[in-house]
Amino acid sequence: MTDTDWPPHTYVTRPYRQRIPRGPRVDRLLREVTVALPPHIADLDLALERPVAAMTTASAGALRHLDLVHGRTLDGLNHLQLRTEAIDSSKIEHVEASLADYGRALLGIGANSSATSMASATKAMARLIRDADSTRKITSDAILRAHQDLFARHPDEAATAGRFRTVQNWVGGSDYAPRDTLHVPPPPETVVDYIEDLVSFANRDDLSPIAQAAIVHAQFESIHPFIDGNGRIGRALIHAVLRRRRASRHLTVPIASALVAHRDRYFAALNDYRAGTAATIIAMLAASTTIATTESWKTAETLESIRQGWGEAAGGPRPGSAAYRLLDFLTEEPILNVELVTTSLGLEDVPGTIEGLERAGVLTRIKRTRRSPVWVAPAVLAEVEDLSARIQHQARQLPYGPR
Repeated sequence: MTDTDWPPHTYVTRPYRQRIPRGPRVDRLLREVTVALPPHIADLDLALERPVAAMTTASAGALRHLDLVHGRTLDGLNHLQLRTEAIDSSKIEHVEASLADYGRALLGIGANSSATSMASATKAMARLIRDADSTRKITSDAILRAHQDLFARHPDEAATAGRFRTVQNWVGGSDYAPRDTLHVPPPPETVVDYIEDLVSFANRDDLSPIAQAAIVHAQFESIHPFIDGNGRIGRALIHAVLRRRRASRHLTVPIASALVAHRDRYFAALNDYRAGTAATIIAMLAASTTIATTESWKTAETLESIRQGWGEAAGGPRPGSAAYRLLDFLTEEPILNVELVTTSLGLEDVPGTIEGLERAGVLTRIKRTRRSPVWVAPAVLAEVEDLSARIQHQARQLPYGPR
C-alpha cells in the first residue's frame, strides 16, 4: 500500500461567527474557520497490500471461529463482551465509573452521571448491532436511534439526542470557538449527504469486513455528525458492520479495550486517514480484533469454570430448579435485583433464591442499596475487569499504529 492509499481530505476556509459570543476575546473575534471535507467513499475501490490484507483475513477468520464455537451456546460471553466494550469505549472519552455503579445504572436505579452514560452507551451499541443483524443494513435511521439511546437520559443533551448537528463543531482547542483545533469537521449542511454516502459504503459486500469496518469508523469520525457522542457511536458502528457482514453472528469482542491502550496512536491513526493513509487504522483494527478474540477464548473457558464452581458451592441444584436457572442467568446478568430476575425468569420466591446464593458466596449485595437491593456476582465482574486488562496488556506489546 502506498503512503497515500486513500483520497485525502481537502480543506476550505469559511466565514465563522459565534452564535452566542463568550469566552476569550480572541475566540469572540474569530471570523473564519478552515473545515475538512472528507472524500465521498460510496464507490471507492480499496487495494490492500499483502501484509495488511493478510491481517484482516486472519482477524476475521479468528473472530468467526470464536463465534462458531461459543456464539450459540454461551450467551453470557456476549453479554460480558458487550459490556466490556461499552465500558472501554466510554473510557476513551474519559467517562469512567465503578462496575457496581454501572450495574445500578443498567437496572435504572440511581447512579452517578458517568455510570448512567456508560449504561446508555451499552444500550446504544446493542441497538446498532441488533438493527444491523435484523435488517442486514446500516442505515442513518439506526445511527440516529442509537444516538437517541446514548443521550436520552442526559440532562444537557437530551434535546438534541437522535438528531444530526445543525451547527459547526470541532475537536480539541478552545471550548468556545474552533481555534487551535485538532480537527474541524465538514459544515453542518453537508452532514446528511455525507452520512448517506457513508451508509452506502457500509452496505457493500465486496470488501474485507475488517477493512470496511475500519474505514466506516474513520469516515464517521471525520464527519462528526453529532455535537457529542461521535466516538462511542462510531466505535459501535465497527461492530454493526462486522455483524452485518456476518464476521460475527452472536458475539461482540471488546475491540475498544485494545484501542484504549493506544489512545494517542488511535487518534493519530484517524489523522493518518484524513491525510490519505487508510492502512494505519485498518491494521490497528485488525490487530485489536485479533487480540480481543484471543482473550475472549480464555474468558469463555473462565465463564464455564465459574458456572461449574457455582453449582458446587450451591450444593448441586437440580436442572430446572430456581437456583439452577438463576445460576445460568448470572453468567449473562451478573448485576441484578429481584425485579430483573422476576421479569426475566418468572421464578417464584425470587428473594429466597437470591438469599440462598448469597449464603453460598455466589452473590454479594452492593452496599448502600438497602431500599432497592442490588446483588452482583463478583466472579463474573472480576472477569470483566480481567478481560479488559488482558486485552490492554497484549495491545501494548504490539508496535502497530503510526509513530
